[in-house]
Amino acid sequence: MSVRNSLRGRALRAACVIAGGALVLTACTSNSDSDAPAVAKVDISKVDTIAAKVPADIKSSGKLIVGVNTPYSPNEYKDPGSGKIVGYDVDLMDAVAKVLGLSADYKEADFEKIIPGIEAGTYNLGMSSFTDNKEREKTADFVTYFSAGSLWAQPKGKNVDPNNACGKRVAVQRTTIQDTDEIPAKSAACVAAGKPEITKVAYDEQSAAATALVNGQVDAMSADSPVTAYAIKQNQGTIEAAGAIFDSAPYGWPIKKGSALGPVLQEAVQYLMDNGQYKKIAENWGVQDGAISKSVINGAQG
Repeated sequence: MSVRNSLRGRALRAACVIAGGALVLTACTSNSDSDAPAVAKVDISKVDTIAAKVPADIKSSGKLIVGVNTPYSPNEYKDPGSGKIVGYDVDLMDAVAKVLGLSADYKEADFEKIIPGIEAGTYNLGMSSFTDNKEREKTADFVTYFSAGSLWAQPKGKNVDPNNACGKRVAVQRTTIQDTDEIPAKSAACVAAGKPEITKVAYDEQSAAATALVNGQVDAMSADSPVTAYAIKQNQGTIEAAGAIFDSAPYGWPIKKGSALGPVLQEAVQYLMDNGQYKKIAENWGVQDGAISKSVINGAQG
């Protein structure tokens, strides 16, 4: 999937990402949904003092109506067997709902229609790896729960510097910010310094870019940090992180501007952060590098 417009807007999107949700990559892998691994669940209980603050209309319905767009592994995608929407975001939202004494009811929608649907009252909130930015905060409030950026991966034991990759072959997914902005800019800087350009190898699907790295067809891969982290988790003996996450920005759950639901969601996820269950959920999905310790409402940067 695209980087949801570079973690800044997510307007550019490819047709599919890790072939729907898998990243179990070997030389002959199909990278299909059927490869999706089972992920352990964290046992969460209702917290009465927080649940008491849920707005009356939502409390009476017993559920949170969540607008979501798939696929975007490992955050939200469809399980091949059950057809249910699963992922890191899903497990975290399910945990928040349990703290509030509710269940999460996921409704699929086009990404660009989720915030308008929240404004219209169709959904209580959105959950689709939304970057909290200043432009979006004009029409919705955001409860932050994660920090995502770009992250490179390299073959195990290699030494690739994302800031000095001149002459390297780097895999990216087509239309992502890594394809359109990051690699071209870094390659131009190499040429300007009299060094070899970076050979950008672009693929239609993120799974193909990751497979190319696993198979040694490229020197490195650049993608959204949770996507790269999940690939590394599924291929720990083959690939590893190259450098640290950069160009980070917060993910947030959009809610109606001024909604009383915002502070309740914030308190619920903060409770999970403080007691360690939030971190465990992130670790189960291999995305703990993007975990944060404090949730805020409207944390857009810049």
